[in-house]
Amino acid sequence: MMKSIVLIGMPGCGKSTIGEMIAEKIDMTFIDADTYIRESTKRTIAELFENGEEAFRDIEAKAAMELSEKNPAVIATGGGVIKRYENILNLKKNGIIIYINRPIENIVEDIDVVARPLLAKDPSQLYKLLEERCDLYKKYCDHEVMNTSSIDDIVNNIIEIHTQTNKLDV
Repeated sequence: MMKSIVLIGMPGCGKSTIGEMIAEKIDMTFIDADTYIRESTKRTIAELFENGEEAFRDIEAKAAMELSEKNPAVIATGGGVIKRYENILNLKKNGIIIYINRPIENIVEDIDVVARPLLAKDPSQLYKLLEERCDLYKKYCDHEVMNTSSIDDIVNNIIEIHTQTNKLDV
């Protein structure tokens, strides 16, 4: 069975944009985990964070489990999905995990912090998040892709990784 492509990385690294492009190019369903959470709870991510980060992470863990059971899809996760190992175990069941590593300076230049609860009050928190998460992204991914070239090159690189991985699993 073909595996899903699961994109992890910092907020603003391009997971959703790149994921949509990959899905369109290889005719797979695209699922943005944050959108999935918003639609299933009928609440915004900011509203869900009002009950605390741990309460949000519980909801995110449930979503990661549900998404891992979907037919092969391109899944753009939330930046903190790696904070719970159970999420990684679930997402790896039927997926290959790709870490999109974008230089923090590029993220800082164009990220919209208003829609991101962990950054809304203090955008400099992005550096703290990177420090907390970088090693986990690298540890849990199957492949790391640098977001430093053209978006088409990144998309094609991930598609090639997916193709090769599926050939190896046959």
